[in-house]
Amino acid sequence: MCGIFGLVSQSKVDRSDLNTLVLHARQRGRDSSGLIYIDHSNYKVERADYDVIKLLSKVKPYNSSIVFGHSRLITNGLADNQPVVRNGICVIHNGIIVNDEEIWQKITPKRQLKIDSEVIAAITEQHLEERADLSTLPNRILSICKGVIACAITIPRIGKTIVFSNNGSLYVGKKGESTYFSSESYPLQRVGCEDINQIKQEGYIVDIPQSDQVIVADESTRKEDLIPEFKYIKAEEGILEYRKPFLKRCTKCILPETMPFISFDDKGVCNYCRNYKLRNVPKPKEELFKLVEPYRRAVGDDCIVPFSGGRDSCYGLHLIVNELKMKPITYTYDWGMVTDLGRRNISRMCSKLGVENIIIAADISKKRRNIRMNLQAWLKSPHLGMMAMLTAGDKHFFRHVETVKKQTGISLNLWGVNPLEVTHFKTGFLDIPPDFEEKRVYSHGITKQLRYHYKRTKAMLESPGYFNRSLWDTLSGEYYRSFTEKKDYYHIFDYWRWDETEVDNTLLGEYEWEKAPDTTTTWRIGDGTAALYNYIYYTVAGFTEHDTFRSNQIREGDITREQALILVECENTPRYQNIRWYLDALGMDFTEVISVVNSIPKLYKR
Repeated sequence: MCGIFGLVSQSKVDRSDLNTLVLHARQRGRDSSGLIYIDHSNYKVERADYDVIKLLSKVKPYNSSIVFGHSRLITNGLADNQPVVRNGICVIHNGIIVNDEEIWQKITPKRQLKIDSEVIAAITEQHLEERADLSTLPNRILSICKGVIACAITIPRIGKTIVFSNNGSLYVGKKGESTYFSSESYPLQRVGCEDINQIKQEGYIVDIPQSDQVIVADESTRKEDLIPEFKYIKAEEGILEYRKPFLKRCTKCILPETMPFISFDDKGVCNYCRNYKLRNVPKPKEELFKLVEPYRRAVGDDCIVPFSGGRDSCYGLHLIVNELKMKPITYTYDWGMVTDLGRRNISRMCSKLGVENIIIAADISKKRRNIRMNLQAWLKSPHLGMMAMLTAGDKHFFRHVETVKKQTGISLNLWGVNPLEVTHFKTGFLDIPPDFEEKRVYSHGITKQLRYHYKRTKAMLESPGYFNRSLWDTLSGEYYRSFTEKKDYYHIFDYWRWDETEVDNTLLGEYEWEKAPDTTTTWRIGDGTAALYNYIYYTVAGFTEHDTFRSNQIREGDITREQALILVECENTPRYQNIRWYLDALGMDFTEVISVVNSIPKLYKR
């Protein structure tokens, strides 16, 4: 989940071209960085736990004939920055190997680092010791590693670098006598490369100067822990409340009396049920086939799939590849609250389907600082209608869809959005009545959005802490989500019926999809924020978004009311592990935050 790049020249590398490759790699992650270059016949590896642009300006490797680099979105092994160096083998890797622990039991070299990428260097080490042909190395690695692998392995002592991938997130191009590579084709086009080729399965070998010397230097300045290690504390878990209040509920669905704007008729049926219109009724699939036909390409990718790593976008990708027979590029916006589990599932899906994954990563430290400031403001004046302030940072997802469209030249977007994920109550707590006619999860209504922002601004005045450095990020994200025109967008579940059993069976069975250890559901497990906000909703109002989702399933005829009640009893159980991860990532005290939440007056009688 990173950006890698490289230049091999007959003389000095082109400074402008190098800067372009670095800048684009940074778009994929900026948590740490590393460079490989030649200095007076010695290979030098410089690694740092800060932005690659800062490292480049410090190292200034412009006199070298080769420069390889890595700009990292940290997923594991916080202290182990790339390039990974092991016995003179240097590896830069984009992706996540999801079975690295299993592999270490099968190979001779012993593990030295926490980072998953080390196993690539270890397999290479054993391959060379066995005097096997270098050209067979990619197949050996890809045959035993699961998850996305797009990497460059540099072996100075034999004067070779080999690059390869299993999902196509790696491109090689030529410019004169120089060879370039990058995680995406766009920067190679920008620097004027010709003969740009996507690298899949087969390795591409580049000759480099030989040397027996690899000098490694590390710089560590970060104080925050971007990957907090989970530590179970029984006393903390005991603070989490899970009361089961007696609430009047709809006799048809399971929505309770604390649901905003709810009313019941003389038969006990709520207005949400009475106004419900079936949503999970797909149009003929033939219509979608006809719609996408003009976008199909004989050569190259032909659609973009916005890809969070959640179950709906994952199953949508499965349908797009296997049923619709499109050739997608997935796009992921990582804003710092995508869980490592979500990232691993992205890696599983993209590697299994051989699909390129374009990542645009925010400044994780900055995004988490923004969330922390908003959560602190919320805790000073708790308001259920203001929970959206904790997820405001993710709305730039919509902005960068347009970035990816521009960089790839692909206009078609195919979304996997669950039609049953409608949560009227989140704005209802801001005193905005439900729009039962809403047909889209992400609606485009200027009047509605202006009303929402007016109500939210009034609520913000109750806690001035909301007026902080994050405000522009929040407002600009909302602008791109709600007010910009969206073209060439289609929803896969408008044409395929969403079936939870089929979705789960497909993902768990065909893709070895990973479930969360602290919940029974597969919904929201890649979202680091969901566990806390659902805990707050349940503690204060006695229900969560699970109740609204299961109620929609009842109305669709997918499950019975009795089944829904059993499901939400499990799904509403506090998720200690996820809540703890979330607060640790923000640098906030678990006990202090949960104590405030527990003290909020309830909307029901105890």
